[in-house]
Amino acid sequence: MRICIAADPLGRLALNGKLCVPVDQGLDYLGDLVKESAGVHGMKCLEPSGNIFSNAGAGPAAELAYTLSLGNEYMAALTSRGIKPDTAAQAMRFTFGIGPDFFPEIAKLRAARMLWATIVKGYEPASEEASRMHIHSVTGRWNKTLYDPYVNMLRTQTEAMSAVLGGSESITVEPFDTVSRSAGGFSERIARNQQLLLMEESHLGKVADPGAGSYYLEELTLMMAKKAWKLFLEIENEGGFLKSLQTGTIQGKIAAAAKSRKEDTAKRREILLGTNQYPNFREATAPEHDPERLFPETTPPQETEVIPIRPSRGGEGFEKLRLATEKAQHRPLAFMLPVGNPAMRSARAQFSSNFFAVAGYEVRNNNGFETASDGVEAALEAKADIIVICSSDDEYPVVAPEIYRLTAGKAVVVVAGNPPSTETLKAEGLEHFISVRSNVLETLQMFNRILGIN
Repeated sequence: MRICIAADPLGRLALNGKLCVPVDQGLDYLGDLVKESAGVHGMKCLEPSGNIFSNAGAGPAAELAYTLSLGNEYMAALTSRGIKPDTAAQAMRFTFGIGPDFFPEIAKLRAARMLWATIVKGYEPASEEASRMHIHSVTGRWNKTLYDPYVNMLRTQTEAMSAVLGGSESITVEPFDTVSRSAGGFSERIARNQQLLLMEESHLGKVADPGAGSYYLEELTLMMAKKAWKLFLEIENEGGFLKSLQTGTIQGKIAAAAKSRKEDTAKRREILLGTNQYPNFREATAPEHDPERLFPETTPPQETEVIPIRPSRGGEGFEKLRLATEKAQHRPLAFMLPVGNPAMRSARAQFSSNFFAVAGYEVRNNNGFETASDGVEAALEAKADIIVICSSDDEYPVVAPEIYRLTAGKAVVVVAGNPPSTETLKAEGLEHFISVRSNVLETLQMFNRILGIN
């Protein structure tokens, strides 16, 4: 039997901003716990939790560096309290969050074992067994979404595969709806079956290190190790994990990483299928959810000792946008007006349909119109709130101003693309353009404001 009592006072400090006791007292308690557990076979009582960092937006290398630094802080604290390095190291089981980057996550776990062995050897343990890293992995929450929730099953499955192939000894596959509501019997059963499929049908538990000898994985592991080690040394040079937490260095770096990743999500550089790209057109309303669970309170508690590291998700902005649309009295209609070159109008109509469906708008696509006036007539008859002109760059200088004049302010007119004639069209009164360069979230928030949706 293997048991883990998941004590992690410094991780709790990072997550909540404070402990129920002074930090030194918490570490004294931890030392007593390690001493009492040392004689129990199969017992681990200390769990440095890296998923705190990954769920807040840290990338694989950063999560690895912060987790190693947290583990090293515990080693220093325990050995300074008279506990042998072997006892301190063997009391630990590390937890890592597993994200969507399949191969980098495998490399992260492989690099973690290598770097942790280097750290423990610095404390001169009596046995090499003390340098062995015990790893538990949990599927991440950064990329989990409310809309099109069954996609979360695919995400957790690839994450679980990364964990197995990277060398995790145990894994938690969270239910696909865990970010939006309390998991039910169906989602919990699926989560259990996902592990059983990997173990019993894919036989992933039969090979010790499936990535060994792969040039790509070996090089990626080395790159991950170098990047994480560099960041680890920066933290140690500042005084270690606790000191960096107290000065806010770690929180600042995680916040900057989260902001960058959310910007990438807003611009579709990072894809969340069903949320910021290719939404489910048949999903008219949000799945059943708990708003407080989906968007937890972010106000920090009073009298914190350190700035809390807050969990976050990449798709939160899009979910709030779409929920606002659903709550509006009128669901906006985005009408595609394809005209001119068949290939260009079809491609831009498809792009624009996905663009506006992300906000929860009703989207009406069309095969094409012979003339601009026919398209405007059909759009106004459909009572469109937004008319999207889909044509070629060469034809926009002629058809776009004509459509804008015929619309006569009865709908918001949008040009699909970023044509060379943009400035000329703006001079004609056309002010809205969407393209692959657009910040999708900010653009859709702007259209919501225009349409009176708060």
